[in-house]
Amino acid sequence: MLEIIALFFLTRNIGQLAQQKGVPPLKWKILTIVLWIAFEFIGVIFGVAIFGPNNIVSIMLVAIGFAITGYYLVRKHLEKMPDPDF
Repeated sequence: MLEIIALFFLTRNIGQLAQQKGVPPLKWKILTIVLWIAFEFIGVIFGVAIFGPNNIVSIMLVAIGFAITGYYLVRKHLEKMPDPDF
């Protein structure tokens, strides 16, 4: 549940940044959610490979770390975009 709340605020932040850059915010919000879920899934796979299937807490910590990495990839890509000329 906390993860959904965090994702809500992070996507809102990405939307504001996308608006500042002059690109459609919905596209970037959807990309953030997709990358969050994809990277979290990859993190679960890595966590199971490293810690085994019985260590749920460690697996979830790795998964959340990967999910946050997905968010930062979107954010850094948006930050590199040029500001619009008004």
